[in-house]
Amino acid sequence: MKDQVTVDNLSRYSKQLKISHIGVTGQTELHKARCAIVGLGALGSVIAEQLARAGIGYLRLIDRDFVEFSNLQRQIMYTEEDAIQFSPKATAATLHLQAINSNIEIEPIIADLSAINIEELLDQIDIIIDGSDNFSVRYLINEYSIAHEIPWVYGAVVGTSGSTATFIPKKTPCYRCLFPEKPVLGTVETCDTAGVLGSIVHMIASIQVTEVIKYCSHNVTALHHSLLQFDCWTNDQLKLNIAHARRTDCPVCTHHEFENLQQDVPKVFSSSLCGRDSVQVTLPGSKIVTLDQLENYYNTHYKLKRNTYLLKLFYNDQHTIVFFPDGRAIVQGTDNISKAEAIIAHLVKI
Repeated sequence: MKDQVTVDNLSRYSKQLKISHIGVTGQTELHKARCAIVGLGALGSVIAEQLARAGIGYLRLIDRDFVEFSNLQRQIMYTEEDAIQFSPKATAATLHLQAINSNIEIEPIIADLSAINIEELLDQIDIIIDGSDNFSVRYLINEYSIAHEIPWVYGAVVGTSGSTATFIPKKTPCYRCLFPEKPVLGTVETCDTAGVLGSIVHMIASIQVTEVIKYCSHNVTALHHSLLQFDCWTNDQLKLNIAHARRTDCPVCTHHEFENLQQDVPKVFSSSLCGRDSVQVTLPGSKIVTLDQLENYYNTHYKLKRNTYLLKLFYNDQHTIVFFPDGRAIVQGTDNISKAEAIIAHLVKI
């Protein structure tokens, strides 16, 4: 970690210090805190900036994606230049946050959180903040939280509404208590069907950040212990007390059954990305090829664009593929998983 908190360098937090619940002692605790943000899209980008400005000492930024122009309406961290360069969100966010606060440590990780890597990516973290856009990741985080007794702050937005809750192992119900089963595809609204208004992002993210600040400054009794729901268009608000919502039959927090952490990973794992007309295809380790190998092989067959971290291949008039060094590829121009896998199979022999 960079400079320790002193009276001199606390001047940047002077207004925060005046809050009686924080003060110098609380600010020092914030500087000691180690937080992981999973997903740096709409919620994650707002959360990351607010936590950096608040003086959280260590931020681990985990994201699988890169910046596109369609992100700029609600993902405040990024610029047009980030989109032009198709910069990974984790590295783009790190550069911007370092310019905001050079006295904190920021670790960018370009990866898709999964059962394979979650133990490594969330190791030595005090609290996890959900900035993801899918249920599978949340069920995975929830199991890791219970298995390792690490709290996490859930957040979700769609359309003009959003919700958030804070889960503390052994103290509160877990996410699975509130949401026993993943919703069937097509039964709930998504950003693809309902869009996202930027203002609701800030509302939910700000509550998540405040919960993190409470927890990390040792003000745990101030945590709201509720499932909060807001609609910024109608100004409707709902606060559901979940203090006694723990289920005695919960497979996760009661019986410690971790089906998502222990799930088998298929040879090729693919998923449609919310609102993107894109599919992510993840290859098995034995089939991973380097970006240099791809570039050398295809530079005479296709138009390519390369940055330090990614390779973009213009496959045809309808489809573009972005390759990542960890064996993932995002096929743009289709939400059909079979079609995306066929394109990748043509380029990388599976």
